Amino acid sequence: MTEKILITSDSTTDLSPELLAQYQIPILPLTVTLNDIDHKDGLDITPEDIYRNYEENKSLPKTAAPNLADCTEFFRQYVEQGYHIVHFTISSEMSSSYQNSVIAAEEFEHVHVVDTRNLSTGGGLLALRATELAQRGMCAAMIAEECRRLVPHVDSSFVIDSLEFLHKGGRCSTLAMLGANVMKFKPCIIVKDGKMSVGKKYRGKFDAVLLQYVAERIGDGSDIDGSHIFITHGGCDPEIVNACAQTVRRQGNFTNVHITHTNCTVSSHCGPGTLGVLFLRKHPI
Repeated sequence: MTEKILITSDSTTDLSPELLAQYQIPILPLTVTLNDIDHKDGLDITPEDIYRNYEENKSLPKTAAPNLADCTEFFRQYVEQGYHIVHFTISSEMSSSYQNSVIAAEEFEHVHVVDTRNLSTGGGLLALRATELAQRGMCAAMIAEECRRLVPHVDSSFVIDSLEFLHKGGRCSTLAMLGANVMKFKPCIIVKDGKMSVGKKYRGKFDAVLLQYVAERIGDGSDIDGSHIFITHGGCDPEIVNACAQTVRRQGNFTNVHITHTNCTVSSHCGPGTLGVLFLRKHPI
């Protein structure tokens, strides 16, 4: 009998409402606590709320993974409908979303949890691949196994205009922040092996830096799986976002170039003025 498969994700994969509807991917939201009020990421709070609050109060929200009860009830509603679930989470190095999901999944027979070892549309790429594998008739266990194999193929990076949010959130030292400000660096943050690290440090106007960064990451496109490429940003001017997308299209024969916004969890750490280009490579990196 053919399995009835559902691909699900926590709210960190940054897939647009249109893509979530097209691929029918339910979302388990993280909690964002702003001014002592709990919100559900993407449901009753937006990145713009976080940016505005920081401008007014110089305070950042706290984020929390879905707790065990949330994960259990999320899975239960679909298991009771007969689904075999493949669920994607933000890197286990960055959140307990994966751990809580794994514990909750133990209550059910057909729930497979995938640690994306990534964030934002780095995980979204794997979720989309999973839906396509399900459409081809692959069983849930094999989909999860194939997506885990693809984790090292995800090329995930972004450039930020200011280190202020990273510094305020304790992810960047004062010395590094001051050095970047004095030298006017725009650092490229690379996600690899489940963690964030600093790559190339760009200098110059942010718009020009973004175009240079995108062109360099794409290169000639020969090692890129062109089925889905994401330009994912927070608080960037639509004109430069579209210019970055056009740069991607010019440099390769890619099927889908998506533009999406960062979720509240990522936005609370990186702040406005953040843009990344994310895709799957044909070989591990």
